[in-house]
Amino acid sequence: MDLKTATALRRLRLVSAPEAVSFLLLLVCSVLKRTTDFNAVPVMGMVHGVLFILYVVFWADAWNRAKWPLGTAALYFVLSILPTGGFFAERKLKRAAEDEVIASRARQEGVVNA
Repeated sequence: MDLKTATALRRLRLVSAPEAVSFLLLLVCSVLKRTTDFNAVPVMGMVHGVLFILYVVFWADAWNRAKWPLGTAALYFVLSILPTGGFFAERKLKRAAEDEVIASRARQEGVVNA
């Protein structure tokens, strides 16, 4: 994996958890708006919207650079739509990055010809 691909995956990983948190906070604000006089939906909606757009842009970049199959790319996109999906995406991307580091070190040491 080259540096640009690793950077694209890292950016996607770093934005996925905050996007999930903003989605959950937006849901809480929506409930509070209906049940109390507290109305933070416009602010949280904007924050979540910006983070979601960043997620989609970083997802497209990661898909392009990592050459994911359609199923993998679709999985990461669906995870962005689910309220807690960003946490699962971050976890899965972190594991993939760790596996790639291990494989890269093995290739450098000549242990594996992959």
